[in-house]
Amino acid sequence: MGELKLMKGNEAIAEAAIRAGVDAYFGYPITPQSEVIEYLTYEKPEERTGMVVLQAESELAAINMVYGAASTGKKVLTSSSSPGISLYQEGISYIAGAELPCVIANVVRGGPGLGTIQPSQADYFQSVKGGGHGDYRLLTLAPSSVQEMADFVELGFEIAFKYRNPVMILTDGMIGQMMEKVELKDPVPRWTDEQIQEISGSWATVGKPANRERNIVTSLYLDSAIMEQHNHHLQAKYRQMEAEEVRYETFDTEDAEYLMVAYGSSARIAQKSLTLARAKGIKVGLLRPITLYPFPAKPLLDLVPQLKGILSVEMSAGQMIEDVRLSVECKVPVVHFGRFGGIIHSPEEVLEALEQKIIGG
Repeated sequence: MGELKLMKGNEAIAEAAIRAGVDAYFGYPITPQSEVIEYLTYEKPEERTGMVVLQAESELAAINMVYGAASTGKKVLTSSSSPGISLYQEGISYIAGAELPCVIANVVRGGPGLGTIQPSQADYFQSVKGGGHGDYRLLTLAPSSVQEMADFVELGFEIAFKYRNPVMILTDGMIGQMMEKVELKDPVPRWTDEQIQEISGSWATVGKPANRERNIVTSLYLDSAIMEQHNHHLQAKYRQMEAEEVRYETFDTEDAEYLMVAYGSSARIAQKSLTLARAKGIKVGLLRPITLYPFPAKPLLDLVPQLKGILSVEMSAGQMIEDVRLSVECKVPVVHFGRFGGIIHSPEEVLEALEQKIIGG
């Protein structure tokens, strides 16, 4: 039946991980996501499920611990915030190149640099476009509630193991710190060694049985022809993600003449802006991407014939707007509205931007 609790978003990620049978968490404290590791340390999941929780000596150490544990076919989680995720990037590229499943949560803060501990969405490029070196992608989930912070842990691991690929939960300090009621699922047991062998034995370093060659986990291919072949394989996998894993939500788009596109915290705010606009007789809708990669390009393009303009609402200087413009193929005007540096826009500000930049523009 699950359990209903009042929790912070960061706490929901941690509790969901315990209940999802996660084998290990490696991380390092950084505001505004420190509650993830604090909650796990307080709850002592090693006594509840056998889950390992370890504060590494640095972000560099944490992501490489994830690399090592993921190579054994275990469910491995880590979390950090913007500067820490920057330090993760080399390891994330290695993990993606080695095709290992894991889940990485980024509770974004304002930047650039050390910036501020206040919420931001300015890590969109870093998360959706790769972030590290090489041609790789992270399937990126963008929760807009504490409930989704919990739900996306299990979903993240499901996708990660389906594609043998890291999954990013891209959230921000607003959702990480806010408290809402959340329905937690009943705990599931961690996989046994036999289950890991069945699910991941073809690639995981679980020991060498007599009937196969040893498994080698690496992203190093010194032969250029082999490296190119591996890249073709990765790109084919990303195309499969784009075909099968697009997730989004729409509000009042049936008769919409104008559209807002927003994710995460901005989508929550835009929902209120939509209500205010409709009360004034403005026919506006909202498309909320749930997967930022793969981006819901076709659903957005399908709405274009009825639209006069689109407002991309972000807590950044304008990053997602590039994917919005690419999706609509320049067939309708797209403009940006955003606050950044840790400032959260209000529903009234979004409505004013819609009226001035789209309707009046």
